[in-house]
Amino acid sequence: MSYEVVTLPETLDGGAIDDLTLRFEALRQDAAVRSVILTGAGDHFSSGFEPHAVSPNEAIVHSRRGQALTTAIEGLDKPVIAAINGSAVDGGLEIALACTWRICIDQAEFGFSSTGIIPGFGGTLRLSRTIGKARAHELLLTGRRINSAEALAMGLVNQTLPDRSQLMIEAEEIAHQIARNAPLAIKYALQAINYGSEMPLEEGLKLESALFGLCFASLDVREGTMAFLEKRSADFKGK
Repeated sequence: MSYEVVTLPETLDGGAIDDLTLRFEALRQDAAVRSVILTGAGDHFSSGFEPHAVSPNEAIVHSRRGQALTTAIEGLDKPVIAAINGSAVDGGLEIALACTWRICIDQAEFGFSSTGIIPGFGGTLRLSRTIGKARAHELLLTGRRINSAEALAMGLVNQTLPDRSQLMIEAEEIAHQIARNAPLAIKYALQAINYGSEMPLEEGLKLESALFGLCFASLDVREGTMAFLEKRSADFKGK
């Protein structure tokens, strides 16, 4: 199978966060895995960290652990499809924001709780980069929850599905579509978007050119050209 399914617990303590980070670091090295589907283990996607009384220094340590996880997801160099099977709030939403695709059921809810803290897993940055500063201000400063229709309209999710079974069918179809494309081209496209979009235009263009050139050093580009000329499906090897 060309994709891996990773399930999130409904709440994440430090040990669970570290385990997930290690899992994604291992998946990055696994050439057989072309993409990852990330979904919730229970009735919800995840609520992330369950707030409790900790010292400021302990909170910083926990934040850095969560940031290591979301960085590992976003920097996987393979698409990560968030199949959001229920509420994605607080740290759960921050994890979803680190994914490449976000699809959800119609009943899903999104938002950040008004509990006297701010997102600590990279959510302030990724939320504003995904839906814009004005919408990010709206959600973070009011604590308002939004439904799937609002999330779709804002660009927070790519697609909504009627129920959980359809959600996983669609996630698997996306994974199969990805598997038909060249792994190196997908990796370089992700790098161009993830890193280039944060650079000044001239630097981003240089990065794009460099990655474009790397494609032509691969065997996959030759296979893609031959498959096109021979009118057949390409058999990409990621080399």
